[in-house]
Amino acid sequence: MMQPVIDDSLLIEQFKSPGRRDSAFTSIVKKYQEKIYWQIRRIVVGHDDANDVMQNVFIKAWNGLDNFRADSKLSTWLYRIAVNESLTFLEQQKRKSSISLDEGSLNLEEKLQSEKDFDANKAVWKLQLAIQQLPEKQRIVFNMRYFEETPYEEMSQILDTSVGALKASYHHAVKKIEEYVLNH
Repeated sequence: MMQPVIDDSLLIEQFKSPGRRDSAFTSIVKKYQEKIYWQIRRIVVGHDDANDVMQNVFIKAWNGLDNFRADSKLSTWLYRIAVNESLTFLEQQKRKSSISLDEGSLNLEEKLQSEKDFDANKAVWKLQLAIQQLPEKQRIVFNMRYFEETPYEEMSQILDTSVGALKASYHHAVKKIEEYVLNH
């Protein structure tokens, strides 16, 4: 039997009352963990890395939820934390291995190819390889729009970028993906 979905504002209110803090946060994690995991996974690629980043996201959420002002939806706030944590993780990976940006996407491609079900001939894997060729920002915009169907207005809040710039990024990403898929 499925649990009823509790409204975010009620969860936040419960979180702010000391006796219900833990159960409210557990409900928030259960409600959002799968979507946040996949958002992170599409950025950092590896399963273990995604789990590590997701843990950091929920630690930051726990620490910041008391100050959440509900200027945006809870999901938007959590996605923004997830994107920022994912980008921080990628930056740390680049610094650790002191590689260039182009080599960074090659590293993500290698991670993707090492996944146990990888088959470069399957369309879904070809799409994933094409996505890994995109610059970081275009990859994030493409993933949010294509896989999550995130509205541009919400993406604008999450990524702190104008709707016009996001539409242009998505358009360029689609063109690059089409080109990659047709030529590989």
